[in-house]
Amino acid sequence: MTRVDTEVDDGIRERLTAVYDPCCREKGISVVDMGLLHRAHIADDGAARVELLLTSGWCPFASTVLTEIEAAVEGMPGVTSADVQIVWDQAWSTDRLAPSAKAKLRFLPPPTRVGDPAAYLEEHWNPTQPQGLEG
Repeated sequence: MTRVDTEVDDGIRERLTAVYDPCCREKGISVVDMGLLHRAHIADDGAARVELLLTSGWCPFASTVLTEIEAAVEGMPGVTSADVQIVWDQAWSTDRLAPSAKAKLRFLPPPTRVGDPAAYLEEHWNPTQPQGLEG
């Protein structure tokens, strides 16, 4: 079995807690809490490399996220440059979400847990609550 290196420099992780996923900015969910940060390190010469997973390959905000992360990392003491790349050969999943992000987002349960969809909607749908389904 091949080991996948997912090490993340603690300083980069801390810095990126202030960079928000554009789709979740209003909920205060950072790229770290979204689980987008895959690998990050700073070389001895100050060159930083950050690798991200996107929630979707079709994310319309990918360039915005990359630019914001690059600026945040380049602003770190001792960093001379930042290379931010997207990892295309590994999929993001909700398992990567921090508990705080899961609490702020709403997800439908797996269909196998729902049983009767109409009964589930009847029990959980609150039309006066704009967010939709209740957990």
